[in-house]
Amino acid sequence: ARADDVDGTKPEALAFRVMPLDPRARALLDQFAATGMPQLHEMSVPAAREMINQMLAMQAEPPAVARVENRTIPGPQGDVPIRVYTPEGKAPFPLLVFFHGGGWVIGNLESHDAVCRSLARAVPAVVVAVDYRLAPEHKFPAAAEDCYAATRWVAEHAAAVGGEAARIAVGGDSAGGNLSAVVSLMARDRGGPRLVHQLLVYPATDAHMDAPSIHENAEGYFLTRDGMVWFWNHYLNGPADRANPYASPLRAADLRGLPPATVITAEFDPLRDEGERYAARLRQAGVPVEMKRYDGIIHGFFGMSAVLPQAEEAVEQAAAALRKSFAR
Repeated sequence: ARADDVDGTKPEALAFRVMPLDPRARALLDQFAATGMPQLHEMSVPAAREMINQMLAMQAEPPAVARVENRTIPGPQGDVPIRVYTPEGKAPFPLLVFFHGGGWVIGNLESHDAVCRSLARAVPAVVVAVDYRLAPEHKFPAAAEDCYAATRWVAEHAAAVGGEAARIAVGGDSAGGNLSAVVSLMARDRGGPRLVHQLLVYPATDAHMDAPSIHENAEGYFLTRDGMVWFWNHYLNGPADRANPYASPLRAADLRGLPPATVITAEFDPLRDEGERYAARLRQAGVPVEMKRYDGIIHGFFGMSAVLPQAEEAVEQAAAALRKSFAR
C-alpha cells in the first residue's frame, strides 16, 4: 500500500496502474463469478439483501470483545436499533459511532459485525453500530437523519454505554463513509455534537458519478458503475437530491470546521477518485487529513480480513488515526 500526499490533483492524475490486481483479490472475484449469481443491478432489493445474508454464512468466527449489547434508541421516525461493542479494559472509553456500507439499500448490523469488533479491539473504543433505515422503503434523507440522531444520542448518553462524550468519532465504509461525512457536516451545521474524527473508508461522496475511476473501474471489480447507479436511484428521491450536500458531501460549498479525517481508498474501486477528491477538498479547507490508497485492491476489502491481509493493515491504520484524535 502507498500513502498519497493529497494535493487535489496527484492521485487522480495517475493515468496508469501502479500495481496489478492483487492475486488474492482476483481469486475472490473469480470465486464470485463462479457462483453464477446475477449482477447486483439485475437483482430485486429482497434478492440483494438475501445475497448479503448468504455471504455472512461464509464468514469466519468474529473477533471477541468484552461485551456486545443490542438495544434501541429514539429516532426521527421511530426507534433505531443499535449494537454496542465494549472492548476489554476500564471505562470510560472513547466512542466510535459506526455506519455500515451497502449503498443505503443492503447491509445491517450483522454484515459489519466483524469490522465493528475489530475496531473496538484495535483502538480500543466503544463502537456503537447504527441500523439506520434503508432505501428504497425509506429514501434520502432517512438514513442520514437516523445516523445524526444516533450520534446525538451517543453524545447525550455516553456514560450509559461506557464512553466519554468529549471523545466521539464517526466512521463507516462506502455508503457508511458517505453517512459519516454527512453526519460530520450536520454536526457542524446544527451546532453539535462535537466530533473529534471522521473515518471515511472508500466513501461515496458524489451522486453525479463523474470521476474518472467510476468509468475506469466500471465493471469486473466487485462494485460496478451499474451497481452504484442502482444504489443511488434507490436512495434518492430524484435528480435534485444529487446536488444536496447531505447526499453528496463533495458538493458542499464549505468544508471548513469539520473534524480531522482519515480517508481510505482502493485502486480498483469505482469510488476511488471521489473519495480522494473529498480528501483533497477537506485539506484545502484546513481540515487535517490522512489519506491512503491501497493499490491492487478492490472495493469492500476493509471487511475481507479472512482473505485479504490489506484489510488488517487498513483497520490498524484506522485505529491509529482514531487513537491520535482521541488523545488530543
